[in-house]
Amino acid sequence: MPLPSILQNRLSVPVIGSPLFIISNPDLVIAQCKAGIVGSFPALNARPVEVLEEWLQRITGELDAYNQANPDKPAAPFAVNQIVHKSNDRLMQDVELCVKYKVPIIITSLGARVDVNEAIHSYGGIVIHDVINNRFAKKAIEKGADGLIAVATGAGGHAGTLSPIALIQEIREWFDGLLLLGGSIATGDAVLAAQAMGADLGYVGSAFIATVEANAAQAYKETIVDSCADDIIYTNLFTGVHGNYLGPSIINAGLDPKDLPQSDASAMNFGSGGGSKAKAWKDIWGCGQGIGAVKSVPHAAELVERLITEYAAARARVLGT
Repeated sequence: MPLPSILQNRLSVPVIGSPLFIISNPDLVIAQCKAGIVGSFPALNARPVEVLEEWLQRITGELDAYNQANPDKPAAPFAVNQIVHKSNDRLMQDVELCVKYKVPIIITSLGARVDVNEAIHSYGGIVIHDVINNRFAKKAIEKGADGLIAVATGAGGHAGTLSPIALIQEIREWFDGLLLLGGSIATGDAVLAAQAMGADLGYVGSAFIATVEANAAQAYKETIVDSCADDIIYTNLFTGVHGNYLGPSIINAGLDPKDLPQSDASAMNFGSGGGSKAKAWKDIWGCGQGIGAVKSVPHAAELVERLITEYAAARARVLGT
């Protein structure tokens, strides 16, 4: 199935940059879009809610100006992540602002709501919902999502536990629409592998934490460069939902990564912009298993250029094109 029109002829490599809690900001999003991939950020990163309008004004303004100056090679569209969780008391305010600025793509997480999808569809936007299993995927499409993000094992943040091969196969049995794959994708080779399994696009997150534009502490970026898949710890302690985190940051917080207590979903709270949980992501660093591919801290555009080169080389090697 062809990509939605909003994405056709707009991508330099078939990638969406995933929204990174606290880390994604206008600098990173704009750089990603100008480099030819979809840049995204969680609405809750803009705090208080008034800051979200400032961010949307800046992103839409700079990308519009770039597109006018580069009509033959426009920027990729951008996306905003909405946390559709019952504790997010900002949700509808944030959605109203996204409607006002006609945000091209909305990524919904931790729940799916018909009213949110209808609001985005009212101006021609599309909604992509992230899921960790086939059951959630079916629910999202039933409620009006336009596409799905299969979040497989090894992804940063709130990752699932299913093999990407199994998850993509099950979804593709019944769904022929827009499908992304997330989980340890940090190279162009992995993007092509995602497509070979049946996904349309790769979903790349953790590699962008270690870029100049990202709103992450320098120590966080350097730890990613120095770490590998073995350093990733999967636990539900910090938010109540299982996720992947950098082991060194857990040690720095005085905890033993091999002996962490359990929590539960009731611990998750995104009220008032998720401020109560900021420390979990600010000090306990989320990250996926693909970071072994990260060897330096480049500008976002340089990382995208690496993905482009690797993807082309992988196609040539595997497909002879």
